[in-house]
Amino acid sequence: MSDSSTTLADIEALVAPIIADLGYDLVRVQLTGRPGAQTLQIMAEDHNTGQLTLGQCSKISRALDLPLEEADPIEGEYALEVSSPGIDRPLTRAQDWQNWASHEVRLKLSQPLETGLFAGKVQLKGTILGIDDGCARVEVPGIGEARLPLGRIGTAKLVLTDRLIAVSRPLDASGADETLPEIPEIDESPEFSSTISDKE
Repeated sequence: MSDSSTTLADIEALVAPIIADLGYDLVRVQLTGRPGAQTLQIMAEDHNTGQLTLGQCSKISRALDLPLEEADPIEGEYALEVSSPGIDRPLTRAQDWQNWASHEVRLKLSQPLETGLFAGKVQLKGTILGIDDGCARVEVPGIGEARLPLGRIGTAKLVLTDRLIAVSRPLDASGADETLPEIPEIDESPEFSSTISDKE
């Protein structure tokens, strides 16, 4: 691959339809770490809850293993990590700005704006108003409304607030006992120690 952005675009094109066939939505593809020791993070959601359970993460991971192995889009060794967006989720798609209107967001622009009230600013925090004509609309306290072209937004994430927690649906924790081993009862003696490791 010529560069990381090309790699991520190719991976997204590969995994998105597989995840969609399972009934979920792809949120983000991210590659972190150094060559030979990288982590490929696939973030997805169940559109009914906006999150994933442990069982759903495992289901997606199993479905992606073979296609990724056959396509081999990343040079060297890497670990596959399938995760849920979390309550304070990143906003990566145009629809996110409409879905999460009225909630607080913290964002960083890839390039500062040249004109207007927000000229020269790179980081902003405010309340999402929605999206209009390819621009995210954010009400910034004490300044006013910012209209931010989606192409200029480098990263954006919801701010964890009591209101956001209140509207987020609780997740089903079923399957957790299949991922983590049973923890033994604690021995009060000072020699006692315990470790938890993933089970295949």
